[in-house]
Amino acid sequence: MNLANGTVSSLSEFTIIGFDHLSHQKLLGSLILITYCLVLICTTTNVSLIVSDRHLHTPMCILICNLAIVDFLFSTSCSPTMISVLLSEMKTISYTSCVARMLMYSLGDVTECLVLTLMALDRMIAIMSPLRYHSILTNSRTIKLIVLSWLIAVAVVIPLVTTLRSLPYCQPFIKYVFCDYATLLRTACVNPEPYFLYPVILSLWLLGGHFSFIFLTYVVIIVTVLRLANRQSRKKMFSTCISHIIVCTSFYGPKLVSILLTRIGVTLTLTERNAVVIISAMLSPLINPLTYCLTTKQLRERLIKLLTQNPGTLVQWRPEKKTEKDKSGADIGFILKQG
Repeated sequence: MNLANGTVSSLSEFTIIGFDHLSHQKLLGSLILITYCLVLICTTTNVSLIVSDRHLHTPMCILICNLAIVDFLFSTSCSPTMISVLLSEMKTISYTSCVARMLMYSLGDVTECLVLTLMALDRMIAIMSPLRYHSILTNSRTIKLIVLSWLIAVAVVIPLVTTLRSLPYCQPFIKYVFCDYATLLRTACVNPEPYFLYPVILSLWLLGGHFSFIFLTYVVIIVTVLRLANRQSRKKMFSTCISHIIVCTSFYGPKLVSILLTRIGVTLTLTERNAVVIISAMLSPLINPLTYCLTTKQLRERLIKLLTQNPGTLVQWRPEKKTEKDKSGADIGFILKQG
């Protein structure tokens, strides 16, 4: 690529150098690979359990299934890139592939934020109006809300892709660990500052708006629960929210810590920034399916049943109860009954 006389040639590929200064690249790559495999197993398990069992077709389980799909997309957008760089030493990535993975990463990030908001709304309705819950939040309404969240996420992410596709690039090296909007923008032959205005507005909407809404829903939930006279009922109500609190903490925690450190004047080094980004990208997709699978009673019981049932003969011959005809000496019939 040559930059001369004010002309810029477009790049066909980038080289990721964000891990070059690390001395234990194989170890980090192995940890990311193991984490990614666990994410795939856990998310696939949650989706399979919910889809295959009609009794799990409830608003909350549908939201959990959608969250697992988002986690799969979010993790897949960045993990294979880091694994290939660290373990296979394949540091180059094509421009088209980088933009595509940036699109997946941004779409997963925005959609997860919207899904967590829907799940907070679900918990608030379940605790404030338990008797009207199933009439307010039906399966069809839940699916419509999920589709709407995906459409909103696509709508807000498209301008990011459009912006990147319109820029000239003159820096073939990516100093970070995978492709996201900020990473690609810093490789362009432009002053990046004006192009950060839209992502800043988007972040204020996602973090300021949605996180504030989730916080307010828990204020309402706490006030509602504290009004209950029965201590056992309080404990039961709070237990229904534990999993969502854990999931929200794992998603918003690294982002809020990074913003807080920046606001108080702490400048993160490249290594520290990459560490925060990796934790943010890998921690939430791993914790989410594990948390809901272990803390949601229906999912946990369904999984235990599948793991403990006898894989051998599931169909047994069992004698039918005698009828009056049987008592008179007729042959006893047998039926095929599922074990």
